[in-house]
Amino acid sequence: MNSPFDKLRINDFHVSVLSKEVIENLNVEKGKKYIDATIGGGGHSLEILERGGIVLGIDCDREAIEFTNRRWKIEGGKWKTEEEILTLVKGNFRDIDKIAHLNNFNKVSGIIFDLGVSSYQLQTAERGFSFQKVGPLDMRMDQELNVKAADLIKILKKGELYELFVKLGEESSAWKFSSSIVRARGIKPIETTQDLARILERSVHRGKSKIHRATKVFQALRIAVNDELNSLKEALPKALDLLEKNGRLLAISFHSLEDRIVKNLFLEFESKGKGKIITKKPIIPSLLEIEKNRRARSAKLRVFERN
Repeated sequence: MNSPFDKLRINDFHVSVLSKEVIENLNVEKGKKYIDATIGGGGHSLEILERGGIVLGIDCDREAIEFTNRRWKIEGGKWKTEEEILTLVKGNFRDIDKIAHLNNFNKVSGIIFDLGVSSYQLQTAERGFSFQKVGPLDMRMDQELNVKAADLIKILKKGELYELFVKLGEESSAWKFSSSIVRARGIKPIETTQDLARILERSVHRGKSKIHRATKVFQALRIAVNDELNSLKEALPKALDLLEKNGRLLAISFHSLEDRIVKNLFLEFESKGKGKIITKKPIIPSLLEIEKNRRARSAKLRVFERN
């Protein structure tokens, strides 16, 4: 049976952001244990493995686990070790404590959260993450979840859509968008990414905005479907408790809502005497990296060290 990844190049699945900076700040040591809480295409994990680390990779997207497993079978031979140095688990990082304990990663030297959406998810029309691809309004990172983006568009009232777009998308045209959606769905069901994008485009003039009118609405829907912010709030304290002395917790965020949570929790950890913030200001990609990978432009890396 052919795999959907047979003809997929590694960089087509996901290009890991700030890889050099992540590895430098993890201080990887041979034989030490690390957790990649969002393994994606396995980029950060393979860098850790190359330096002798032992990795537990977690992802709620089954296809990410399958791809990384396949990649490991192809590339892992160069390490020539009989020891099990990569463990892959499908799960939500909000359960990082349980997943770690079940796999004997009770105390680790470092944990990385690379938040956001993978290139593969964005480029695969059937996943429904991108308004630039025609596909179903899905947006589930974990395809076993019951609620899709289309369900939210169908059942939420105008006021609820407004709240969603404001709180999770920080969208200034939220009321116009929610009104247009309610009006449009009364005529015809909104089922595809293209359906929704067209409604949003017609609702307001683009003006001088550099981003597409659908960007923040799609972000809000994706965050809501996957309960991303609550998962992050739950996961970071649990991750901190898994770190050994001088272990490091790293988080790469791609929008202000995520970054604010990471920043505030790190400040809280420090105020409680649990360690120190290594990055007084977040690390951002170089111009060269942004030139090579446009998705890196909004990335921010924050680092916390446990005492």
